[in-house]
Amino acid sequence: MFQQVRYLLLQVRNSDDPMRGQEVNCFAKALAANVSQISVFDLLKAPLLEFDLADIDMILIGGSGHYSAAGEGRWLEVALESLRVVHDSRKPTFASCWGFQAMARAMGGRVIHDLNRAELGVHHVTLTSEGRADPVFGPSGPVLQGLMGHEDTVVELPPRTELLASTDRVENQAYRFLDRPIYCTQFHPELDHDSFLGRLTSYPEYVHKIAGLTLEEFRHTIHDTPETTALLKRFVEQIAPMYLDQN
Repeated sequence: MFQQVRYLLLQVRNSDDPMRGQEVNCFAKALAANVSQISVFDLLKAPLLEFDLADIDMILIGGSGHYSAAGEGRWLEVALESLRVVHDSRKPTFASCWGFQAMARAMGGRVIHDLNRAELGVHHVTLTSEGRADPVFGPSGPVLQGLMGHEDTVVELPPRTELLASTDRVENQAYRFLDRPIYCTQFHPELDHDSFLGRLTSYPEYVHKIAGLTLEEFRHTIHDTPETTALLKRFVEQIAPMYLDQN
């Protein structure tokens, strides 16, 4: 199954961002897929159109090194409209971090910049009753550990969504659309210990800003979170096939 899926990764990253390629590799590893299965679409260069999804089975949306879903600007208007195209397509979609925030805002939710609720590193994520009953989240157990790094926070979910998980600091940590095969997480199921530290090496300013530590001090707090990585695989195994068979 995993070897047959054609993925499209939507990115919001500068051309010189070394995490552009790393993000592709991370999703490929987490999905047990080949890098060649993942095409990339740069939302900073052009709007996504319906025909761009014609040969795609599943859509991925990841993080962003320098762009906020809580801001304003023409680039964001284009990106949010592109995510509405994704929503309209009914294609299986998994969004993390910036993708989680941007999809919420695109579909009528609210995102704010709030350093008081910023999270960095490994955090405990508690499932709601809906999350515990969900076929993707439930098998991982009532409390997960997720790797995350964010300053923006979704304070209001879009209509027709269901909250799946929360942390002590941030209520909206994961949600799914009730009428679409779209799952969104504030944390990064696609990252592991090494790739997360790779992100921090590229964006070291966030470590002191959010955690108040040096990178060397902070690196000892990071570990793999296999229970959240498993979410991506279960999404492909259990949710995506119901929609792929219709196309």
